[in-house]
Parts: sequence; structure tokens; C-alpha cells
Amino acid sequence: MVDQARSRRLAKRISQIVAAALESEIKDPRLKMVTITDTRVTGDLQEATVFYTVIGDTVDEDPDTAGVAAALTSATGVLRTLVGAGTGVRRTPSLTFVADVVPTESRRMEELLARTRESDAEVARLAATASPAGEADPYRVPRERDDEE
Repeated sequence: MVDQARSRRLAKRISQIVAAALESEIKDPRLKMVTITDTRVTGDLQEATVFYTVIGDTVDEDPDTAGVAAALTSATGVLRTLVGAGTGVRRTPSLTFVADVVPTESRRMEELLARTRESDAEVARLAATASPAGEADPYRVPRERDDEE
């Protein structure tokens, strides 16, 4: 039987514990710019998927996602021990770390929207100075009958 409220509470608590551990307990320098964005726990409370993002030091710098993934994989045992001690559940869920794609996808969507706005402005500018390609009244007008017909 799945208790959704319990799994949500446990997921929130796991997020808090992992974030605090990355900030204070784990001393790996590759993990200094990692942010825990979400955690999802299965209904049987056996597996937890922790989503994270990596922020670069500067705006132009791409973060070292491969190094962060390796560092999180190597710290999984310590983090699972801390989660077990902090949650008090009978069986500590196994932790899986997944890079969160929401920030990159939202950035990509913003770029697409900006390009769309630019092309819409260009179309509106061209439409303002456009003239009809054919006659002024392109619709057929019914023929007027002559008196002779």
C-alpha cells in the first residue's frame, strides 16, 4: 500500500539532509556549486532519486557536470548513511543522483521565445509597409446586366 503523503515527507527530508551534508559534511571541492532541486521517493520507500543542478562560477563558464556526477557517486555511501541517521526509517532508501534538466530546458525555451519575438516583430514591420499583390479588390463583382440582355 502506497502512502503518498509519507513518501513526499520523506523526499523533502532527504532533500534537506543531502543539501546540508553537501554544504558541511562532504569536503569534495567539485560539489561546492551543487544545488539539490528535488527528490522523489518510490511508493515502497526503497529508492530515492535526488535531482541536482550545477552552477558555474561565472556566467560564461560551463560547469563540470561529469566531475560532479563522479563526486556524487563516490559520496553516495556517506550520504546514504547520513540519510538513514536523519530520517529514522527502518530501511534507508538507496540514493540515485540525476542531473536536473529543468534549468537548461527553461533557458533553451527562453532563447526560442526570444527568437520568435524577433521574427514576429520583423513580420509586423514588413506587414506595415506591404501593399496588396493584385487588384485593390480581389473578389469577383457580379456582372451588371445590360438592358439589351
